Amino acid sequence: MDENFSVSNAFQTFIKEAPEHQEIWLDTVQKLGTASRLDAKTEELAYIAVLASARLEGGLPFHVKHAKSLGATRDEIISAVLVGLPAVGNIVIQALPIALNAFDDE
Repeated sequence: MDENFSVSNAFQTFIKEAPEHQEIWLDTVQKLGTASRLDAKTEELAYIAVLASARLEGGLPFHVKHAKSLGATRDEIISAVLVGLPAVGNIVIQALPIALNAFDDE
């Protein structure tokens, strides 16, 4: 992953203040990724959908930029953010400007 992706302040604090926990967390995340049967771009788009529906906007810029690096289009980002609309309602639209700003940021 490109180290230029912006990581949320909360995650930066996690890395700095709890490096052992962060290392275990990252190892677990990587193992879960290996177990997934989705291709990398689809998995990242699905993760964006989960972030939007869970109101975890702090992680969106990082994951949108990662999805873009994997070939996701702007329209796919929009669809990923809005996929939860029927299930969780309009809370996902709050994530839309954050995701699109991250996608459009060069």
